[in-house]
Amino acid sequence: MYDVVQIAGSLLILAAFAGAQVGRIDQSGRRYLLANAAGSAALAVTAIIGRERGFLLLEGTWALMSLGSLPRRTASLPGRRAEDEVG
Repeated sequence: MYDVVQIAGSLLILAAFAGAQVGRIDQSGRRYLLANAAGSAALAVTAIIGRERGFLLLEGTWALMSLGSLPRRTASLPGRRAEDEVG
């Protein structure tokens, strides 16, 4: 199960990256950020289980940065105003 989670998390990150490289996904877009957040969070969990501190630092930071960018991305969508956000 551990390997399945690692592979799934890695594939999410790699798919988002590949999509951005070929111009199919916007790197500041919601899909890209969600894929990165989910993939890196999964990898961070496996780093906790495996007691891999360096990997946890990398993936935990990656997940937090992706999640932290989502509210800004949602607020800047066309037709939405920051004051429309519930928060």
